[in-house]
Amino acid sequence: MIKLFRAAILAASVAITPAITVAQDIDGAVEHPMFERYPGQVIAWQHIENYQPYTVPVGPVTGYRRIDDLIETEGRLTRTFYKYEGTDRTWSEIYKNYLDALEAEDFEILGKGMSADRRGSDVGSRTWQEVYFILDPLSKGGEANTMKAGTSTSGGAGSIVAKKDRAEGTAYVVITVEQHAEAYVGTLIDIVEVEAAETGLVVVDAEAMGSDIEEYGRVVLDGIVFDFDKATLKAESKPALDAIAQYLNANPDKSFYVVGHTDSKGTFAYNSKLSSDRAMAVADALKQDYDIASDRLEPHGVGPLSPVFSNSGDAGREKNRRVELVER
Repeated sequence: MIKLFRAAILAASVAITPAITVAQDIDGAVEHPMFERYPGQVIAWQHIENYQPYTVPVGPVTGYRRIDDLIETEGRLTRTFYKYEGTDRTWSEIYKNYLDALEAEDFEILGKGMSADRRGSDVGSRTWQEVYFILDPLSKGGEANTMKAGTSTSGGAGSIVAKKDRAEGTAYVVITVEQHAEAYVGTLIDIVEVEAAETGLVVVDAEAMGSDIEEYGRVVLDGIVFDFDKATLKAESKPALDAIAQYLNANPDKSFYVVGHTDSKGTFAYNSKLSSDRAMAVADALKQDYDIASDRLEPHGVGPLSPVFSNSGDAGREKNRRVELVER
């Protein structure tokens, strides 16, 4: 499997002596394909649920055991606790490596913070982590419970909250690192994989269209479905067309390009024509069935020229086959 990122070692110019440890991964532990662990870490606890609600804490603590800025989501949850035994690496080095690796792989950093004394209410502080474990308790946490218990040689801690939109669906990542003892750094990595919706089941709505157009100047028309390799709109496209017409009627001063996109399979000429024909089919349906003025919708096809994901897999190709409204 392809690794999304590798946690690189900081200060590469300095010779590194591997940590001496006899510890091994617990029986049955599975390295998540999205991550390659920091060198020297071992899996000391893991819990996987195929489907589970999860609260992603994004902002600081705002009151007693309270964080207001939250994202409620659900999906496949993988919680993996790593320990690093040795004195040659600190919690801040491991934290920085994971943060750099996330940023290098274009994850959106939703929240981050580190604290040498763990004080304060910002992301990554001891208070923040306490609320985090209340929102998302460790089920039979085993050694992961060390995250909630200090020692006489405990040090600082930090947390990172990140998000990435993938062809397979959105993934949220919460990483918490803490110096549990002088020679023990613990790292808990939570990964929530939100399943991508089945094609045609999600329909764009007028409110979401307005939000995307205002922020990005364009919107993907979810719910528009065509016959295979044709520009014929299927009957199940009607709810999406209804919503698009509702938005257009509520914003009569706006005009748009209707832009068709394809994946990269087939010749460029074929895909260019198919994307153009599909854009024309959507524009014609809105003009003829919903009385949208012709001069407000200008159809174009760009074939495979503007993919949103790699065309190397089925999930990416499916996302690349789309029709968008682009504000003129």
